[in-house]
Amino acid sequence: MESRNPAFRGNAFDPRAGGAAYGAPGYGAQQYGTEQYGAAGYAPPATRPMTMDDVVVRGFLTLAALVVTAALAWALVPVEMAAPVLVVALIAEIGIWAFITFGRKANAPLVLTFAAVYGIVVGIISHAYNDLYHGVVFQAVVGTALAFGATLAVYALRIVRVTPKFAKFAIAAGAALIGLMLINMVVYLFGGEQGIGIRDPGSPLAYIFSVVAILVGCFFLLLDFDAVEQGVRQGAPEKFAWYCAFGLVLSLVWIYLEILRLLSYFSGRD
Repeated sequence: MESRNPAFRGNAFDPRAGGAAYGAPGYGAQQYGTEQYGAAGYAPPATRPMTMDDVVVRGFLTLAALVVTAALAWALVPVEMAAPVLVVALIAEIGIWAFITFGRKANAPLVLTFAAVYGIVVGIISHAYNDLYHGVVFQAVVGTALAFGATLAVYALRIVRVTPKFAKFAIAAGAALIGLMLINMVVYLFGGEQGIGIRDPGSPLAYIFSVVAILVGCFFLLLDFDAVEQGVRQGAPEKFAWYCAFGLVLSLVWIYLEILRLLSYFSGRD
């Protein structure tokens, strides 16, 4: 089965990707105990299937790592060093993200390191926004929690069903938003004072863009929930809980940063 989560490249839960189906006797290797080993009684190490509790625990640990480093970055990085630290952290974050996503390698050290580096980025950005718009970070955290709860309820009640068409739409929408952000940055760097207007508080386009970005982040959460449910149902190995935690944290931070920016449009500078 192909995972619909954009954080999971390829057939993350596809039985053909590793041999037999997850939970079946030959998963990920040749059949043990057959004649090629020439020894009777050999038994392979058992691979425990992923459970919902595994995802909850690993998701909590990943989010906790991000929050801790975000708090440390907020408190310890001086203002004059914020920009260079942010650039270094962004480069490291993108590198680890690419390694996990395209290399399909997710484990505790990698995912927790990614979360810790991402936390530095989130902490520096949050501190800068809170200095300009006092209290906006707390409001964004509350908004993110409400968005998470509402999206989970929508998924649990099957108000929105995650189908292949829905997944393609969500991924295409996310790619389009990222493309617009890159175009906006390029235009800004080459002299456009407000880029193409999608981040200009004085333009209605900025409000529309942020609302759409928040909705797309919620769509990504729906894909994450579906990936978790399908992984548990298909008996994916325990290690895939780290992939699920990785995807969930990516979606949550996307939503948080977009809510933070949207709220800043309505807040007066201190």
